Amino acid sequence: MSEPEKLRGLSDIYRFFRKNTTPIYFVSPTAYNILGLGQWIQGFKYISHFDSFDGGHFRVTNPQQNTEREFQSMEDMVNYLLSHKESVDLFQRNGGKGKILTVMFDEKTEEIAKQLGVEIALPSAELRKRLDSKIVTTQLANEAGVASAPNIVDVQASSYEELRALAEKNNLGEKLVVQTPYGDSGKTTFFISNQEEWDKVAKKVIGETLKVMKYINHIPGTVEAVATRCGTMVGPLQTDITGYKELTPYKGGWCGNDIFPELLEGKQREKIIAMVKAMGDKLYENGYRGTFCFDYLVDTDDGEVYLGEINPRISGASPLTNLVTSKYGGIPLMLFHLLEFMDVDFEIDVDEIQKRWADFGSWTQLVLKHTEDQVRLITKAPRSGIWRMLDNGEIKFVRNSIDWNNVSDNQDAFYLRVYDAGDYAYLGADMGILVARGRMQTDDRQLLPRAHQWIRAINAEFEYRALDAQEVPHIPTDNVRKMI
Repeated sequence: MSEPEKLRGLSDIYRFFRKNTTPIYFVSPTAYNILGLGQWIQGFKYISHFDSFDGGHFRVTNPQQNTEREFQSMEDMVNYLLSHKESVDLFQRNGGKGKILTVMFDEKTEEIAKQLGVEIALPSAELRKRLDSKIVTTQLANEAGVASAPNIVDVQASSYEELRALAEKNNLGEKLVVQTPYGDSGKTTFFISNQEEWDKVAKKVIGETLKVMKYINHIPGTVEAVATRCGTMVGPLQTDITGYKELTPYKGGWCGNDIFPELLEGKQREKIIAMVKAMGDKLYENGYRGTFCFDYLVDTDDGEVYLGEINPRISGASPLTNLVTSKYGGIPLMLFHLLEFMDVDFEIDVDEIQKRWADFGSWTQLVLKHTEDQVRLITKAPRSGIWRMLDNGEIKFVRNSIDWNNVSDNQDAFYLRVYDAGDYAYLGADMGILVARGRMQTDDRQLLPRAHQWIRAINAEFEYRALDAQEVPHIPTDNVRKMI
């Protein structure tokens, strides 16, 4: 039997995935993170908890939950989905083998996958856990020559006085950014400049190993990349949309991204790309391969660029990354991740392929969280699909759609529903996601009027009722409130 031919260019890669016979499944609360990838890959399926498409997406399986279950984390939900009888039946119908993609998983997920005879096409949970630490990330970045904002890592403080002493010893200034090793969407990043601010977060900080940074005036952004045997491929740069009270109850919490070709042109862009490549190569040296998210900070006072943190996983930046790289560059970045985990050899020119998405249209994603601190039952929710903004600021549903490629102009947007009628809304719940052409945020980080219009209009499509006195709904912990 002859050896499989090495893939040497995009035509080979297109052909390989078009003729793919290995089942590939994305298992997650929603299909959102890599929605649309099935257009490129034969045998691609989604297994998700939330039925965002009312059963109308031919690639999506929604295992029915027969009893009330209290998920403790995203990993817990993934483990439930993976081991559900409907999922197991799906695996068996497709030959009993295959590859699993997901956002979050743990050692139990790996055990379940092994028992089922499917392979998780991601670096191990143990490695991801180690690299996910903001402290380990900073240490690896230092080794790779990738600069972080002035900081100290691997320290502890049991009082504000101890924190101030550490800051003064290391010239970090009066206003500090304090992070615990793990956490996402800004939930474990604290801004502390006085005793009162320390007191508010002391319980979350004391006893933790910390990263303490100098606060800088900055623009936050993110870029998704893929560490491969041929080098690190860098996707298009994105700005973060964070902390807006209309979108999230969490101060500094992530709630979307803008992506546009004029972002950080010239030397700043070149420096960020070089930093991401160096970081990706360092990750690969440490056994990590595939997709990761690089959060960067641009100092608005002097223009310096720094590493913020690394997310070693498919992330919230993945949707816009794959949209742009496929729509304008001819191939979604996620395919290069998969190549690392398929039984095929390949040799590609990373820089040449990366040039393909040097110019592209502007897009935005907004994550709409429930911002009211009350629990209510949803009685009506907007449908997934294409919506149109009318001249009077109201919106109307235009048509069903299973991805955002059918967004035709700046008046249209694709909405993906997460929570539906019959679900409970609670503080911080990811209610849904909006994807639109054009920007929603100004250069000086203010929401544009069109963003306010869309947020108000989508929220107006929800209807609720107050809970009865005897109702005791299960409200997920912070660990499972994030659904993408």
